[in-house]
Amino acid sequence: MKFSLALPREALSIPVIRRVLGDALSGLGVSDECIGDILVATSEACTNVIRHAHAQSDYEVLVTITDDLCTLKVTDTGRGLRGIPEIEPIPVAGDVTDPTTLRESGRGIRIMQALVDDVTFASRPGHGTSVYLQKRLTWRDEALLRRLEGELVRTAG
Repeated sequence: MKFSLALPREALSIPVIRRVLGDALSGLGVSDECIGDILVATSEACTNVIRHAHAQSDYEVLVTITDDLCTLKVTDTGRGLRGIPEIEPIPVAGDVTDPTTLRESGRGIRIMQALVDDVTFASRPGHGTSVYLQKRLTWRDEALLRRLEGELVRTAG
């Protein structure tokens, strides 16, 4: 499954992406815990766009869901991140579970890193920033993809 949403750079867009993405994952049979992790990480990435992009244009969320992975790309057309070249992981010092290491700035990145398997940024000054989130999916026993997988095996043989 693959879909994208162009959203206005405002706080009201975050519940929209959470609802659309959450419903898609739930409908496919992804486990509730996994959905929760993905939704919080996505909310953090979108919140960063709203707070830091400094552009009046929309931003885009591209979602790709395969049988074992959810990949999200959150892209803005803002000023870009200084010091971040093409695509690279962002190291963040400190333990996300230790409140003394959590300052206001950078907290969202730490939260994303704690909830998904990979967080990567791509930025070009004057052209914007993309945040890539990847999470291995865990499934409910009655997951739609698991049922379809069984049907495909029976009909292929």
